Order: sequence, then C-alpha cells, then structure tokens
Amino acid sequence: MKLFLTELRTYGLEAKMPVSHLMRIMMIFLVSYALIHCAGSTRKVSRIEADETTDISGRWNDTDSRMTAQAMVRDVLSRPWLSDYTENYGVRPVVIVGTIRNRSSEHIPVDVFIKDIEKELINSGQVTFVASKKQRQEIREERLDQQSYSSMETAKQLANETGADFMLQGTINSIVDSFEGKKTVYYQVNLELIDLEKNTKVWMGDKKIKKFIEQDKYKW
Repeated sequence: MKLFLTELRTYGLEAKMPVSHLMRIMMIFLVSYALIHCAGSTRKVSRIEADETTDISGRWNDTDSRMTAQAMVRDVLSRPWLSDYTENYGVRPVVIVGTIRNRSSEHIPVDVFIKDIEKELINSGQVTFVASKKQRQEIREERLDQQSYSSMETAKQLANETGADFMLQGTINSIVDSFEGKKTVYYQVNLELIDLEKNTKVWMGDKKIKKFIEQDKYKW
C-alpha cells in the first residue's frame, strides 16, 4: 500500500485525483494483491489412521502420549506389588491416577496422557479403577440430588464408594539442546505408585524419549 501511494505521489496523481476514484483504485489494488498471493498457496489435507506414528514439529505429540502410557502400564502391571496384593487380599487392587505434572519446556496436554494411562489400566482387567477427584465431585452432587428427587428403589446410597488402594503420580520433564540448526529434545516421564494407607512407594518407572531435529538454523 505504501508503495502504491508513493507511486501516485511520484507522478503527482494523488493530489489531482478525486477521493472516490482514489479509494476505488486502492480497493482494486488490494483485491488484486490478495488474489495473487492466495493463488500461490495451496493446502492438502489427508486422513490417516489415528494410531499412525507422526512427527512433524519434533514436539511431544499423541504418539508419544500413547506409546509412553502403554509402556509404563505394561511395566507397572508386571511388578511384584500386583501379585502380592492379589495373593494377600484375594481381589484386584483399586487404582486411581493422581497428579501428573508437566515440568517440560513446552506445553503438553497432560489430560490426554492421563486418559491414555487410564484406558490401558482399565482395559488390562488386572486392576479396579475409580473415578478421578473431579469426576467424584460431580457424581457426589448427583447422588445427593437423588436423595431428594429419586425413588427409594433407585436412589444410590451415600458413603458407599469404593476407596482406592493405590495412587499413580508423576512428572514429565524435558531437556533441549540446540546448536546451528540441529536440536535434540529429551523427554523423561517418571511415574510412581503409592500405597494410600501406608504411604509407601510400591513401584517406580520411567520412559525416555529422544528426538533429533534438523532445520534452517535461522528458523529456530
């Protein structure tokens, strides 16, 4: 736009031209400019399988979340604490996922990772899983509401919840190292399983992911 006005001033046309004509020419110029630049850009979208491995930016993604959850649940369910509990009590342990903190250098949707863990634990059939703290609060409100408005036959009892035996907690950390267009991103996920009654840690596990990225050094 500045270039356009400069050209008009150069030839002395800006002062001689009526405002309405000037505005019309400016509008034509803007539309032409937009059409030229839009015509040169294309976008192609392809559908792929949801579980297909993808790495575009090099940052933490859905593949990292899913594979980490699968590996860590597989590890925690293979350790002695599980067989010890079932042998002592004759039932499956009740597990809940607590806080998993993102202490990495980037935004990571921790809720997605927690859901991946919950899915793997529930589908394993080796533990009983209870609702999260936020879910329990909503369910308790519904249960209280039933005491006043539902029939005695269908209203769910108060103080009859299943308490968790173990809580899974952890952190997601990362280390970034970059120089002259090359970068490595190292992720380490640490999880711990804690006995809620005794406050003892019955399992600790970690999953490490390392990515190497190359691109123009001026675009980091």
